[in-house]
Amino acid sequence: MKQFGSFTAVNGIDVDVPRGQVFGFLGPNGSGKTTTIRILTGSLAPTHGRALVLGENVARHPERVRPRIGYMSQKFSLFEDLTVDENLKFYAGVYNLTPDQFAERREYIIDMAGLRGREQELTRNLSVGWRQRLALGTATIHEPELVFLDEPTSGVDPVARRQFWDLLYELAGRGITLFVTTHYMDEATHCNRLAFIYGGSIIAAGSPAELRAAHGPGASLEDVFVGLVGTQRDPGSG
Repeated sequence: MKQFGSFTAVNGIDVDVPRGQVFGFLGPNGSGKTTTIRILTGSLAPTHGRALVLGENVARHPERVRPRIGYMSQKFSLFEDLTVDENLKFYAGVYNLTPDQFAERREYIIDMAGLRGREQELTRNLSVGWRQRLALGTATIHEPELVFLDEPTSGVDPVARRQFWDLLYELAGRGITLFVTTHYMDEATHCNRLAFIYGGSIIAAGSPAELRAAHGPGASLEDVFVGLVGTQRDPGSG
């Protein structure tokens, strides 16, 4: 649970994310998604309860968890006045990569992000899609076991979104667990499991197929999402 004064932002949620899966975390603005991620990454302590990440109590031992996780925020967490290479070097230093480790990871990220030949370009001059892929590279430069992505495709065009999700599938295929918040239902359909949060509480969880089936024949995830939120706003309905 996380409270800010009398306001409860996250209310005793229980989310189990299997390793190597793409887990989608959905909810309207202000529902508690970002607060939950901040707790799970150790940047915000819960008011009550505990948060277990990779088997560790992240509030009690954040130093044990942070080297094993990556985080990509809505704003991509890049320094726009630094070049592509300088951003990579900064994050390599944050995670204490050796020169050999950095050289290997740099080559992979440059190719993954499609930035070969742009290593010395200022990040602010890159397109949104390129910045997005570079941010994913900096979040995974230390090869974490678990990556949190908070609305990583917000404001990105459909083609860049599809390319980005192809990269996420590649990471998941290598055994990396992905915890993703998104507003796009087409992205949610490609997650292994989903949880819907509203008012700081989990109101439904399951695979996309399970959630659609529970809502009724022919239901889309958008139908499920709208129906769940509508029921919570008006407990007397349906």
